[in-house]
Amino acid sequence: MEHSLLVWLLPTLALVAGVAIGFLIARLVPSAAPSSTQRQLDDIQERFDSYQNEVVTHFNSTASLVKKLSQSYQEVQDHLSEGANRLALDDLTRQRLLAALHADSVQSPRERLTPPRSQEPPRDYAPKAPNAPGMLDEHYGLKK
Repeated sequence: MEHSLLVWLLPTLALVAGVAIGFLIARLVPSAAPSSTQRQLDDIQERFDSYQNEVVTHFNSTASLVKKLSQSYQEVQDHLSEGANRLALDDLTRQRLLAALHADSVQSPRERLTPPRSQEPPRDYAPKAPNAPGMLDEHYGLKK
């Protein structure tokens, strides 16, 4: 009987010792795998944050450049108006120059298209006269 107890006791003790050693190793060395994943995650987050900052910087500089462009355009318009007022020989020439200058600034860059005359959708077949034979008629296209 003592022999059968030993047969069961030794594997059980080995199993308990193996589980305890595995648990201790798992508690002491868990930082290897999750740490690498955490570093990758932190690296990706850092790259995403820098990308967002670049996008914000890009749009801020674009807005600044557009503002400068519109200010420059306004300065050119003012300069041309002032030149027309100062350099025009007579009142009629001055008025024509100013009218041409303001007509360019008021005119839209594209002309609008005219709307269609009828609201009927386009057909995918040719219309026929009221009493004429249709394409499915047996005598269609035959000369008599």
